[in-house]
Amino acid sequence: MRIVSEPVLVDLLAARLADRPDRPSQPARPSQPDRSDRSPLVVAAGNFATPTVAVDALDRAVPAYRLFVLNAQHAVPERAGVSPVTPFVGPGMRGHHALEYLPCRLSLVPRLFAGAHRPDAVILHTSRPVDGKVSMGTEVNILPAAVEAVRASGGLVIAQTNSRMPYTFGDGELSCDDVDLAVEVDLPLASPALRPSSDIQHEIGARVAALVPDGATLQLGIGAVPDATLAALTGRRGLRVWTETFSDGVLELDRAGALAPRAELVTSFVFGSGELYAWLDRNPRVRLLRTETVNDPGTIARQHRMTSINTALQIDLHAQANASFVRGRVWSGFGGQPDFVTGALHADGGRAIIALPSWHAKTGQSTVVPALAEPTTSFQHSHVISEHGTAQLWGSGQEGQARDLIEQVAHPAARPGLWEAGRNSLLRKSVAR
Repeated sequence: MRIVSEPVLVDLLAARLADRPDRPSQPARPSQPDRSDRSPLVVAAGNFATPTVAVDALDRAVPAYRLFVLNAQHAVPERAGVSPVTPFVGPGMRGHHALEYLPCRLSLVPRLFAGAHRPDAVILHTSRPVDGKVSMGTEVNILPAAVEAVRASGGLVIAQTNSRMPYTFGDGELSCDDVDLAVEVDLPLASPALRPSSDIQHEIGARVAALVPDGATLQLGIGAVPDATLAALTGRRGLRVWTETFSDGVLELDRAGALAPRAELVTSFVFGSGELYAWLDRNPRVRLLRTETVNDPGTIARQHRMTSINTALQIDLHAQANASFVRGRVWSGFGGQPDFVTGALHADGGRAIIALPSWHAKTGQSTVVPALAEPTTSFQHSHVISEHGTAQLWGSGQEGQARDLIEQVAHPAARPGLWEAGRNSLLRKSVAR
């Protein structure tokens, strides 16, 4: 690992990646995107661990490149010449006119790097070296696979080593010998804004928590409903964690004695407070593993009482969830939801829960709709929960599922229209209501 200044990094990146007439063209096969423009593909750490200094150096060094970032935040470059590529769209790429969205379950994203989307460079945000290794810290996810692919093809691995990045154990540990260039920084890590939970979110969280027994394995995301759910679980005992991501709620479970004391806490990326990051640093109980392990449905299915808790933008009377599209445009992507829903349903004692408010406050529309007009993100959930109730779907017939979604989940103002729509298709036997 060669430690360089930011100006030197710019010069070295320009020499390796910019204006490379010797770089062979890769004509597209029918199943591949057109790479004949020879613009390099750069994979960078995403979510809330963007290596901003190193990415800025790339942006100054290379006139045109394709930037592959998972859930990109606003810190990524946005200019002519930068073509965003992602299977999960974040606010930094959402609505970009040149966006190349790759529909893909998160568990399968690493396979992209061995084929049509093999990277020319990978930019990581890591800890400082410890015993000859750096750690990817809060963001592991798809990055180990990207590093392996770029090493195999002779590309570059660049690390932004940050004195404030916690050293986490697992698949994000990387020998310094496998890093070509590094730039040192001392920058605070991003943390979520503090927003008080609403009464609706507390009610949903309490209803979700009621379905979680002692000894369950949890998968939750980040946000108000997961936080409210975790806050309602502090009285449980023997809980385990196998999840794509977690935040401060898991730390609170640990302090409350709710977690199984000898069980590893497995995740793929973390986003939370400075206190959480300090707790993560060299914590032997926490393992940050690669996406193809954490999100593998077969591995998820082997977890004890696996309880998958996700949210959605819409749920329809066929019990299909849309968590990805808004008004015909991609909002996010499949992410890990279909992986965890499938894995949880196959687990012994597993549950796959969709939790969402019954009403969109901003648009004034019901989140329960007769039939999705947008692509489906996941389906065949065991339970759907809103602030009004819980619909237990698994084992019910099609008509029973639709009835429970209307009676237990939908907002009262939406129910008459849903009954009317249902009578024309799913609820032919129903009486007028």
